Amino acid sequence: MCRSIKTLRPPVTPDATEEDFHAAALQYVRKVSGFRAPAAHNREAFDRAVDAVTEATATLLAELEVRGQSARAARVGA
Repeated sequence: MCRSIKTLRPPVTPDATEEDFHAAALQYVRKVSGFRAPAAHNREAFDRAVDAVTEATATLLAELEVRGQSARAARVGA
């Protein structure tokens, strides 16, 4: 696990943003690929991977249930 990726689900981080999702995705893709920054010929694949992981993270957190309520509802404070 990449140590700089923090837990984003509520109630641990109730105010996680798309920027937080993107930052975590970027760290993940960097770790998996072994590149801090991709070479020009790999930039498109790298960026697509970051976008896909960002979207998957947002979907996961929106669908998780936290103590009987959806994570999104917990984030709103319901």
